[in-house]
Amino acid sequence: MRVVIDTNVFVGACLGVGASNGVIRACLERRVVPLMGETLFREFEAVLARDALFVNSRLNAQERNALLDSYLALCEWTRVYFLWRPNLQDESDNHLIELAVAGDADAIVTRNLRDLQGAQLRFGALRVISPEDFLKELLT
Repeated sequence: MRVVIDTNVFVGACLGVGASNGVIRACLERRVVPLMGETLFREFEAVLARDALFVNSRLNAQERNALLDSYLALCEWTRVYFLWRPNLQDESDNHLIELAVAGDADAIVTRNLRDLQGAQLRFGALRVISPEDFLKELLT
C-alpha cells in the first residue's frame, strides 16, 4: 500500500500519540510505502525545527532527526510534474493531494480530515483517512 503521511502524523509520533506512532511504525516496518515529495519534505523540516512545538516530546531534537532520517530512507521519492490544485480550504494542503496523485497513492493519512476531504477535484479511489482508521485497516 502506498500512502502519503501528513506532517501532523509524524509530529504526533514524535509527541507519543498512539495511532500516529503506529502509522510511523508501519512505515519503518515496511508494511506500507510512504511517499515523499519536495514540498512535503520542506514542510517536515520546517515543522521539526519548531522547538516550542516539542517541549513535551518524548524525543529530543537529535532523536527526532534520527527518526526522520530513518523514515526518509524508506520513503519513495516522488516528483510532482502537474499541479492539480484541488482547491482545498487551506491552499497549503493542496500539495498532499498532488503528491498522492503523482505517486499513485492509495491514501493520505492525516489528522486534518475536514480540510482534505473538501477538495473540489476528486481522484478516483484516493482516500483521506485518520491514523486510527488507517491502523484498523492494516490489522484486517
